[in-house]
Formats: sequence, structure tokens, C-alpha cells
Amino acid sequence: MIPNKLKPGDEVRVIAPSRSMAIIGEDSKQIATKRLEGLGLKVTFGQYVDEVADNDYIIATTEHRAKDLNDAFKDKNVKAILTVIGGFNSNQILDLIDYETIKQNPKIFCGFSDITVLSNAIYAKTGLVTYSGPHYSSFGMSKGFEYEMEYFKKMFLEENEFELTSSKEWSDDAWFINQKEREFIPNDGMFVINAGQAEGDIVGGNLCTLNLLQGTPYMPNIENKVLFLEDDGGAGDTFLLDFDRNLQSLIHTPEFKTVKAIVLGRAQKNCNMTKEKWTKMIKNKPELEAIPVIAGADFGHTTPIFTFPIGGHAKIEANGEKIKLVIRG
Repeated sequence: MIPNKLKPGDEVRVIAPSRSMAIIGEDSKQIATKRLEGLGLKVTFGQYVDEVADNDYIIATTEHRAKDLNDAFKDKNVKAILTVIGGFNSNQILDLIDYETIKQNPKIFCGFSDITVLSNAIYAKTGLVTYSGPHYSSFGMSKGFEYEMEYFKKMFLEENEFELTSSKEWSDDAWFINQKEREFIPNDGMFVINAGQAEGDIVGGNLCTLNLLQGTPYMPNIENKVLFLEDDGGAGDTFLLDFDRNLQSLIHTPEFKTVKAIVLGRAQKNCNMTKEKWTKMIKNKPELEAIPVIAGADFGHTTPIFTFPIGGHAKIEANGEKIKLVIRG
């Protein structure tokens, strides 16, 4: 099931299935709402979007987070659902989601990071194409959001498939703390680790979060899929080791042997990743020898990011230094 595209006047519901909107500054909220309204959209908020039931977790109760999600899908006026931000505990609500209601009310569901468990679980349980893309809070970025907005519009406001091009520059600064002093880094773009051609439906997002679904009823089937994978900089200098073992865990699943290709998102600055490190990791895995692998794509925990469909389709041509990545969904 592919949800309908957005049109002027459509309602977008903002919910907080992970961390609460209470952590978002008022200036960022004002910018985010104004930017979405600038697309002709009506912005509404879940009943419990600001709730903080536990100061250690900075989240609403499990029941309230699930209720806001279920209510958003039930509401016939809501055409798209944006998550506030990521975090750590979205998987707490998986058993409380009304998947039958989602099947009957397909609509856009978009977020990234911790939201990976929800996007992939909903796709696995209902067949609804979901989206890894900006949070509501992402729209609160005053500078450097043009690329992110461009691909948000390509995915949700336009009908055609699109070819992905790399952003001209990227950033990994704490823009949500200081909107004025930003550091933008020239982007070297995507690069080929394993050449080849492939196409298939997309599964993925945040790798360590996706792996939380392994062995559960919520893990999507990765047979014949193109995997889009990234991770945050929480591991710091040990990112290479951490990502390697998380990727190996996915490789060990029985379905992996039919995976068509892998697209890797950009790592954060504190991970100290280089083309050589990415290449070493992939080349040390004989299971990947026969499939195309590209890295340095604009998704993950740096900015900007593009939006991609989980359950949508990707076609990859990676030869030498030439990369063509076409996305539909």
C-alpha cells in the first residue's frame, strides 16, 4: 500500500512516540510549523505530544504514545503523520499499535532514528509503505534545510520517481542549540565500494534500531531487498567496530543471502569514518562480494537528509565513480 501524496489543505498530525516535544525549543517549533504551513498543510498535534511521564526517559507513558499514534491513523482528516524526534523507546509501543486500523487507513508516516522500529514494523505488519525522513523538529532548522525540503517535496508532493543527487554541503553541529553559528562542510558525495547494478524494494533506516526487531513478529522480510543503513555517533571512535558487528548480525539472518544491494548513510564527525574505513569493513565481508554497495548517502544523523520509502523501490547503477540511484514510492 502506497499512501496518497499530500495536497494543499491536508492535515499533518505531529506525534511523539519516542521523546516528548517538551525538549524542543519554542523557536524551533515556530519555524517548523510555519515551514509546513508554507507548503499549504494544516499542522495539528497529538493529545500527549508534550507529556513527560518520566524525567529520565523524557517520554509520555507507553499507553499515551500508542494512543496518539492510533488516533492519528483513525482520524480521517489526517493525511500524514510526522514524529517529533527520535530517542530510544519507540519499541515499547509495538504491541499496542492497532495494525488493522492502519491497514484500513493508509497514510504517510515519517520519521527516522528510533522511529525506524515503527516504520519497519508497520510495513511488516500491514504492507503500508512508510518513510525514513525528517521529523517535525527537523523542520525547525533555520539554515541548511533546502536539500531536505527538496526531497521531502519530491517524495510527498510529486508523483514521479526521482534520481537522488548528493547535497552540496552537510553539517553535524548542534543547530537545535545554536541556530546562528553553523559549520557547513563541502560534500564529497556518494562513493562506490562494490560496483554493480540492482533493484528492489527498500528496507532499513537506523541499523542498531532495526536490529531490535530481529526475532520478533515486527521484523520485515529482507529477502530480495535493497538495504538503506546508517547509525548515529553514539559509539564515537568505536563506530567502525560497532557498525561492523551490527551489520554482521543482519548478514547472519537467513534472508540476507538474497539481499540485492546496500546503501550506507553518512556517519557523524565524531565517528572518524573515512572512505578507506568504510571500504575495509565491506571488503572484509565475503557475503557482500556479489552485491553493489555504495556509501556516503545523505541520510542518517547529520544534516541534511533525503526522504526514502520503506517498502518503496530503489534502482542502483554503481560503476567506477558513477552512481545512479533512482527512488520510487
